[in-house]
Amino acid sequence: MPRPAIRRPSFKPWCILLLAGLLLGSVENRACAYSSQGFNTVVIDAGHGGIDRGGGPGQQIPEKPYTLDTAQRLERALRRRGFRTIMTRREDVFVPLPVRTGVANSFRDAIFVSVHYNSAPRTDAHGFETYYYGPSSFGLATRLHRAQLATLATEDRFVRRRGFYVLRKTNIPAVLLEGGFLTNPDEARTVLNPSYRQRWAENVASAILLQSRQGDPVGLGYQPPVTGERRVSSGRSSHHSSGRSRGRGSSRRSHGRSSHGRSHGHSSGSSHAHTSSSARHRRHR
Repeated sequence: MPRPAIRRPSFKPWCILLLAGLLLGSVENRACAYSSQGFNTVVIDAGHGGIDRGGGPGQQIPEKPYTLDTAQRLERALRRRGFRTIMTRREDVFVPLPVRTGVANSFRDAIFVSVHYNSAPRTDAHGFETYYYGPSSFGLATRLHRAQLATLATEDRFVRRRGFYVLRKTNIPAVLLEGGFLTNPDEARTVLNPSYRQRWAENVASAILLQSRQGDPVGLGYQPPVTGERRVSSGRSSHHSSGRSRGRGSSRRSHGRSSHGRSHGHSSGSSHAHTSSSARHRRHR
């Protein structure tokens, strides 16, 4: 008995275009599903670790143990507030950047917070900096920067938009916090005090809770360009960029080169190059 003819489906060009549109739409909707409000998970990234001690060449105080301790304090503070927490590292190990961002991208309804301390060739450099990249991260960065400023009376070194690897490659709202300069003797003594790190963690955790409940702070205005920066200490954002960043070596008051001189992972996926006019390098963000 002859087999019945198999009728193969035929796709017309408009069908293919419609299917492609639906697929693209689903991808777009998935990207838009990430929000900096209503999240219940926080991915905490303790900067550096293992072979990557953090800090510039010749820096006496390594960064990695204090980022880990601060991240652990932040985790405990967030859990007390009812959040689910995920750590990119829990001990002194080196975690490549793609692994860090891969962990973050495996969660929805989440935000990514990378914890760091700053360094500069000039020992008088001091203050707080906060970085973000995606537009959905700007409100979160602003709120967390204000929380940092409430921890210590120091220089406001702005909220800045930069394409650092851990920010650029993370799909959920992501910020990178610089909690003070370990190369400044006075600020380093403060950072090394456990009570300061605990106060910092509590302030940031409270700000994260507020962000989850209320979303972005009001009055943020338009988004600055990639090289832009925002001053937020007064409670309102004001643009401080003239088309070229004040980073790359100094703040508004020229307190010395800071992390703006580092590529923060612009070049490679496994380490962060730290560069300056003297061509020094370090593993970083």
